[in-house]
Amino acid sequence: MWDRYESVTTLAEALSLLNEYGETARVIAGGTDIIIEMEQGKRSGVSCLIDITRVPGLDVITLDEDGIIHLGPLVTHNHIVGSELVVERGLPLALACWEVGAPQIRNRATVAGNLITGSPANDTIAPLLAMNAAVTLTSVEGERVVPLADFYTGLRRSVMAPNEMLTEITFPALKPNERGVFLKLGLRRTQAISVVNAAVVLRFSGEVVEAARISLGSVAPTVIRVGAAEEALVGRTLNEETIREVARVAASVPQPIKDVRSTAEYRSEMVKVLVARALRILAAGEEASSFPQDPAMLWGAHQARVNGNGLASPVEHQADSSIVATINGKSYSVATGQDKTLLDWLREDVGLTGSKEGCAEGECGACTVYLDGAAVMACMVPAPRAHGASIVTIEGLCPNDELHPIQQAFVNQAAVQCGYCTPGFVMAGAKLIEEHPDPTNEQIHHSISGNLCRCTGYYAIINAVKEAATLAKQASQPVIDQPRGTTDEE
Repeated sequence: MWDRYESVTTLAEALSLLNEYGETARVIAGGTDIIIEMEQGKRSGVSCLIDITRVPGLDVITLDEDGIIHLGPLVTHNHIVGSELVVERGLPLALACWEVGAPQIRNRATVAGNLITGSPANDTIAPLLAMNAAVTLTSVEGERVVPLADFYTGLRRSVMAPNEMLTEITFPALKPNERGVFLKLGLRRTQAISVVNAAVVLRFSGEVVEAARISLGSVAPTVIRVGAAEEALVGRTLNEETIREVARVAASVPQPIKDVRSTAEYRSEMVKVLVARALRILAAGEEASSFPQDPAMLWGAHQARVNGNGLASPVEHQADSSIVATINGKSYSVATGQDKTLLDWLREDVGLTGSKEGCAEGECGACTVYLDGAAVMACMVPAPRAHGASIVTIEGLCPNDELHPIQQAFVNQAAVQCGYCTPGFVMAGAKLIEEHPDPTNEQIHHSISGNLCRCTGYYAIINAVKEAATLAKQASQPVIDQPRGTTDEE
């Protein structure tokens, strides 16, 4: 799929390679878009990938003394979901990140990547636009700060130069008199692409709206602000008459796109519905009501951060150089597969066939493995990322000859029919009970939201996860020695 793959350890190394290879190079972090597009032949001009996932300090979220929130280019959607700072001071973005994909995808996919891909349906663009975000673009020549409102020049096009990298996203933290919300309409509950999404941020003086920012996604070639609706809000209270009028104005502004997911007419109507719903939520002060409490992240002890998972030195992955990795606790050195996905490498080159390919585009979760402790979709991870990494597949879930509690629970609950999806469900469930020893129904649903089963209808699978949590707790309890000469029957 690619001719060159470079794993860097510093930002300077990445910028130097970008400057050298120009339009033929792309920076890869999550890779959840570009890997699929390259496999499908949609990135024919790209021959060099520059992997920044081992660069320390790029996955940090901070608040400066001026009240500006800073996101590094390796900040993932799950990092946002798990950030108390963003949830409290940038809730629309947290709500949007929670709507992206599933835990395995959110552990890899970055907010920066979501912005760069530039699809109008991408969920994080609308809230960041509504919060007056800016991006920092850096090259060997220096850096420049571009308001997000000026970043896009058309459908999937931006002002980024071929030798530039998006190195930071910034936006003002919401003040005490500001509230915001993000809503999304998709065709299914999870793993859905937006038919329409909307972000609304309001500043209040008492009950009167002092300022308003409303942005809409998936209605035009780029995410847009609707100034007429914003102006209609200023100086008014959020009564039902105002809400209806502003929603009508918002729906009248764009000339919506039409595609396989929706007609233009339906989008117009749904803009009206979403904006009205957002304003009612803000009027009631219920903007945080849909955000999950203690969600299932499946991200392991390192929380999908670089931490100690960096490389000692940069690596130029030659076609015949070895990928050296620890897989299921055993060291492997494999001199093939540099141009494959992690899933294909594990199956074809390492010989571990337990992880399955059901879709090859992150939809089914059958390929779920742990990469440096975090659950990921192996079909969307490049194989060179395994170099120097620790990987656990279904074969290594329990290193001894006994079944893992969740494997035993799947047997007990008859949670298997054809069995093709089972490895992914087992891996997701095992990571859940490691993270939440006594999971709620909601957490169980969250944990398997990225896994598809075409046979069982999920009830037996959910029951198996519940039983597995019980079995795991029982296994961790110390055995109480009985007095000699007695038996259970006595």
